[in-house]
Amino acid sequence: MVKKIPATIITGFLGAGKTTLIRHMLENVQGRRIALIINEFGDLGVDGDILKGCGDETCREEDVMELSNGCICCTVADDFIPTMEKLLAREDKPDHIVIETSGLALPQPLVRAFNWPGISTQVTVDGVVTVVDGKAVTDGRFAHSVEAIDAQRKLDENLDHETPLSELFEDQVACADMIVVNKTDLLAAAQADALVASLRSSARDGVQVVKTSMGKLPVDVLLGQGIGAEADLTSRHELHHHHHDDDKHGHHHHEHDHDAFESFVVNLGEISDAKQFADQTSDIIRAHDILRLKGFAAVAGKPMRLTLQAVGPRVDTYFDQPFDTAPRVTRLVVIGQAGMDRMAIEAALYACIPAG
Repeated sequence: MVKKIPATIITGFLGAGKTTLIRHMLENVQGRRIALIINEFGDLGVDGDILKGCGDETCREEDVMELSNGCICCTVADDFIPTMEKLLAREDKPDHIVIETSGLALPQPLVRAFNWPGISTQVTVDGVVTVVDGKAVTDGRFAHSVEAIDAQRKLDENLDHETPLSELFEDQVACADMIVVNKTDLLAAAQADALVASLRSSARDGVQVVKTSMGKLPVDVLLGQGIGAEADLTSRHELHHHHHDDDKHGHHHHEHDHDAFESFVVNLGEISDAKQFADQTSDIIRAHDILRLKGFAAVAGKPMRLTLQAVGPRVDTYFDQPFDTAPRVTRLVVIGQAGMDRMAIEAALYACIPAG
């Protein structure tokens, strides 16, 4: 079976920080070749600096494709599908495709497009990432400049939905596999925590909600979710359609630079049972809100190394290679928000190892 190319859909209102998130990803993509499909139109789409963030190896100029005929969810058949077909016809296919929607896009029609014949056999939706302007949402505005979004609407002759921002926001959250609460440096800690809790309660079960500023999300958190969203359309259906916009105006903001994530390595001995260890690890991830956990383990009596990959509480395992003369140890990398209780996580993982 041909391995499908993973695609990440990044959605969110104009000004939420999608472009900044993508630029940070490109600067830290660790050798993966990325193709970008950017839904830019008029003068209000993604800023041109994103092209400067592409290195020759990571993302060449020909790997950046701009869809400029209007909101991507309204031009799927005429604009997005032909662009994808052109990209997939290349001999030098990318390792990962990243799609930035316009601020007005409903993500659900775009996810459905991945079931299109000729695309469904080659590409899968790795995950839908909804970027949220934490300050604007806390203030009840959803976007920092509603005037800019209204101007974007007027520029788009192909736009076929007039959804108010509040309802469009709910649709973006309903489709998300990960919600990135950006600009949390503009909020008090209690405000940020309250917003995360609110979004987590309104999102589907298992959706990760993370805090950041300046779009600084680790690449291992953003990419590699392995969701296959196109096969799960029922649970992420649109909540609203075709209404008139009645949202209020917003104001400007300033962003600052924080490192809101951390990671550490845990070295353990042999485990006794692969399935039991995976179940225990899943419980630990839930208890401590760990974003990613990856590594390998030595299983007693097994010559092969067990690889573990966890996205949230979903833990996948497989035996990949023999240890041969390598030390029979278990080594795990834990990635999460800054302030994780490292000692408690390490203690919980150590408790999974049989005594003696």
